[in-house]
Amino acid sequence: MAKSPTPKPAAPPALSRRQQFVQTYQMAKKSDPAIGRWIALFALGGFVVGFGIFWLAVGRTSMLGIILTVIGALMVAVLSGLIVFSRRAQRAVYGQMEGQAGAAAGALGLLKRGWHVDNAIAFTKQQDIVHRVIGPPGIILVGEGHQTRLKTLMTAERRRHERVAVDTPVHEILVGKEPDQVPLAKLARHIQKMKRQVQPAEITDILARLKAIDASRPVVPMPKGPVPTSMKGMRGQLRGR
Repeated sequence: MAKSPTPKPAAPPALSRRQQFVQTYQMAKKSDPAIGRWIALFALGGFVVGFGIFWLAVGRTSMLGIILTVIGALMVAVLSGLIVFSRRAQRAVYGQMEGQAGAAAGALGLLKRGWHVDNAIAFTKQQDIVHRVIGPPGIILVGEGHQTRLKTLMTAERRRHERVAVDTPVHEILVGKEPDQVPLAKLARHIQKMKRQVQPAEITDILARLKAIDASRPVVPMPKGPVPTSMKGMRGQLRGR
């Protein structure tokens, strides 16, 4: 008698925006206990400043003006609190990710549309990892791990990509705190600021060419590590900041 197929585990339910906010706040509070006080302080300051501005503009004229003043002040307070929250939460999340295998994958997940990210295209047994980003600057190889071992790994990947994507710029970025490296917290912004050297139509051609490389690769699992899942919830808050 044939065995019935093992049912696949149900996918975790998608979190609402409020749930994402709470999850991010709870995680950030572990390494930044004062985050709540800072949010409240800036929200209060925003309310006072907003109230003063709207009062001088429309609040003194009528009851409607007073209502608009209160509403405007509340909006400024909420905006001020959210800005402080996103800044401190970002710092806390990156602080928790720092030094963990695969941490750069979480940072690269904050890139906007138009960027194609392939995580862990190559890595060593010591969990030195190379990620790949395709975008307007061309091909960007992002390495995290031991600098000496990464040098050999990055060189091999660079040559492999240059053989297939001829005339396409190939850049190398090492993630870390050394002078010639890019800090994890600044990785996404650093990539976004790189010089545009490839047109959108060329990116499609590059992706097609790189299929030849990817087809010959063994399946490379991401190393196990506590990369925060709430980075997905933070993506909308941190983009462009």
